[in-house]
Amino acid sequence: MSNFLPINTILVPQGAEYKAVCRAFRGVTGSIPTVISIPVGMKPLLKYLQQGQFLAPKSRVLIMGLCGSLSDRYTVGDIVLYQDCVYQGKQQECDRTLTTQLHSSISEKVSLVKSLTSDRVIWSATEKRRLGETLAADVVDMEGFTALEFFNATRVSVAILRVVSDDCQHNIPDLTLAINSDGSLNPFPLAMAMLRQPLAATRLIRGSLTALKVLEQVTNLLFSGCSQK
Repeated sequence: MSNFLPINTILVPQGAEYKAVCRAFRGVTGSIPTVISIPVGMKPLLKYLQQGQFLAPKSRVLIMGLCGSLSDRYTVGDIVLYQDCVYQGKQQECDRTLTTQLHSSISEKVSLVKSLTSDRVIWSATEKRRLGETLAADVVDMEGFTALEFFNATRVSVAILRVVSDDCQHNIPDLTLAINSDGSLNPFPLAMAMLRQPLAATRLIRGSLTALKVLEQVTNLLFSGCSQK
């Protein structure tokens, strides 16, 4: 069965998230979207998008990956589909038609959410809950708003589908210093951050592995054809 969703391109943060999405296409026949690895973080992503003219106007893009929960309603492994992203009081909307098509494909498994995009890692459970309450946001990531702002200005339709990898009840390690200015992960600071907070690190690793498995499954579900809807 060919790809029944009108999506040309999938953008996924580099590393484990990108690999999980690529794994999902093993054995999938028919029309497969181009999967592109993007840098982590707002500034690196904007620089990357400005450099590459890899999308034609009227393209349809799906951004995938992991996110953190800001609400008790969403926990590790939950699939979320963004309605919009906020950043510093500004808001960017996802494409409604594309989002509706995705929602109808996996409706029983996915929640429609409002997202916050952050220019730094939100690692503290206290801060997550506070942000969720004050901004009425459900989840947080580091790329959504930047991508929407860029593509909405160029008439590219964008939907965002992510999987929750950490809840709002527990801290995760502060990985701020582990993200390089180009949006890549630096292994040594990453390891040091994990070692400084071993309990939080164990929880993050476990949550990430669960979420990556769900990310792979939902990608396969979406693009392996109508028969598996």
